[in-house]
Amino acid sequence: MTNFPEASRMPDSLDDGEIIRRVVAGETALFELLMRRYNQRIYRTVRSIVRNDPDVEDVMQQAYINAYTHLGQFAERASFATWLTRIAINEALAKVRPAKLRIASDGEEQMHFIESKDADPERQALASELNGLVESEIAALPESYRTVLMLREVEGLSTTETAECLGVSEDLVKTRLYRAREVLRDNLYRRAGLSFEGLFTFGQTRCDRMVARVMEKIKA
Repeated sequence: MTNFPEASRMPDSLDDGEIIRRVVAGETALFELLMRRYNQRIYRTVRSIVRNDPDVEDVMQQAYINAYTHLGQFAERASFATWLTRIAINEALAKVRPAKLRIASDGEEQMHFIESKDADPERQALASELNGLVESEIAALPESYRTVLMLREVEGLSTTETAECLGVSEDLVKTRLYRAREVLRDNLYRRAGLSFEGLFTFGQTRCDRMVARVMEKIKA
């Protein structure tokens, strides 16, 4: 069995560019650090496109392998996070759409309970009860709205970053987000004291499993 260095022993202070240079130079193990750094974002992005949750991890794995394989081509014209996100979007779209509809990458580039900010047990119970309904409503959104909502509200990307990831204009991002919020009746979340931040988390167990799967593949 391949041994993987513990993430806690890795130099987490390294920026993405330094890690990439070292991975390309042969320090393959450092790729794990990039995965752990962006697993949450990639999961949420893929989950906004791929409806079948068991397929999400397969898409994530292939996206990471694609990124690793082409890491030497990353030219830093965009941030690594944006480049990686676009690769994941392409892979997710390949799963659900004809190839001709994929977003160009320009050559680069668990579900969890909604958490209440209020620790009151009754509020937490309400949040748990509403969880299934909220996730169902998000899943029912048109894909274009759902992905923008996931990147902007759940993952916390800026309008500019979201536009870069999706290859669309900032105005279109704003329009889609506005319409998504309308459909979800944003005021209902606020009155219930709920937050978007707790949605679609990629837990530690799944993070560890994804890292192990990809590292096994690239070290084979």
